[in-house]
Amino acid sequence: MAVYNILEARNQLSRLVAAAEAGEEVTIARRGEPVVRMVRLDPPGPASGAAIVAWLGEHPARPGLGRSADEIDAAIEMAREGWE
Repeated sequence: MAVYNILEARNQLSRLVAAAEAGEEVTIARRGEPVVRMVRLDPPGPASGAAIVAWLGEHPARPGLGRSADEIDAAIEMAREGWE
């Protein structure tokens, strides 16, 4: 476990983040007292279809925000015309 004071951590933040990503535990201290620990976060796995449906059920769209498939297709087509 590496310990860095705040000034060192600020000056070497990119290197310390890379070390944490590589699995090293990095501790940041203030006046010699450890106050923060940096560790790598494991990325979340892909969401299952059931998880997405559950999330959508818990977070419904606000009324009036829905568009029909035709409106969406027209908006996409309009955007594509602007690419040319």
